[in-house]
Amino acid sequence: MLEPDYPLSTVRMLLRPYDAGDLAALHAMFGREDVCRFLPWPPMDLDQARAKLEQRVRQVRIGADGDAIVLAAIESATGRHVGEFMLRLTNGDSRQGEIGWSLHPDNHGRGLATEGARAMLRLGFEELGLHRITAGCDPRNTASLRVMERLEMRREAAFAESSFLKGEWVGEIVCAMLDSEWRSAPEPRERASRAPNRL
Repeated sequence: MLEPDYPLSTVRMLLRPYDAGDLAALHAMFGREDVCRFLPWPPMDLDQARAKLEQRVRQVRIGADGDAIVLAAIESATGRHVGEFMLRLTNGDSRQGEIGWSLHPDNHGRGLATEGARAMLRLGFEELGLHRITAGCDPRNTASLRVMERLEMRREAAFAESSFLKGEWVGEIVCAMLDSEWRSAPEPRERASRAPNRL
């Protein structure tokens, strides 16, 4: 069972559970075609965003295979919602997990995805005790591929036309990191730590 002490802190963000006040920010992100291009759902209307938010507010702990923690990312300096980050337990017996992220395009190119994704790796390895964590994306999603490279995740697989999504066949690239690789990596400047304060 993992339910961290929230919020988590990175150099520039606080990562906290979603709450009812996040509807407008969630809709502003997932209502966009460019954000949803590589996601399994189309751009959301307000009602769909509300349903997604109801799911998100419950995703604060991991207790069984398939459970995920999904956290709203808040820029510390401005209080703006900039995106979200996810850690999922995929197989508890084998200590396998998965991370993912979505950012509003206004925040692309600033290194925030790498910063938040590293916080999810830390959570998975150092608190959940995972042995291996993966991340995957559409091969056309070059921004996410660059994040995985900056995290020093190894490219393990490239699947051609592995799923039919939004009317077309799409592939997937899977990258991974082992707990031994995490422990041996140099301490990055932006690795997450506990936040002494609250939003």
